[in-house]
Amino acid sequence: MIFRWINLPPVWLFAFMGLAWWIAQFYAPLGDGLLWVGRALIGASLLLIIWAALAFHRARTTIIPHLEPNALVETGPYRYSRNPIYVADLAILAGWCISLGNPFALGLLFPFYAVLLGFFIRPEEERLKTHLGQHYVDYCARVRRWI
Repeated sequence: MIFRWINLPPVWLFAFMGLAWWIAQFYAPLGDGLLWVGRALIGASLLLIIWAALAFHRARTTIIPHLEPNALVETGPYRYSRNPIYVADLAILAGWCISLGNPFALGLLFPFYAVLLGFFIRPEEERLKTHLGQHYVDYCARVRRWI
């Protein structure tokens, strides 16, 4: 049961960020030349997460992936993406890798994407379909999974 509470997207994000940092200790050919580009990407991603979290708050439903939803969030960034927080998580990891000066660490985006898709997105989609039915199916037809 504890795995359920440790198995959260931010935990995985920090783990991948740690791995990117470790890789950069051995090889960072760009140095800090793109530090501000990476930081800007991280900052914009954090703003996207705040915007999405506010939409959850307004809809009075949970933002925790493993809990049961009681409303479908269709406002804010959810008008454009069904998963704006996961998009932001991927962008944070990308910004971090760029900040570290190691473009090869960007390869970590692929396994992180697989973790998000397998552990969170697909189970959430099933849960939403079960709890919200046709309303969620219609939403999926209107709004893309990513961007």
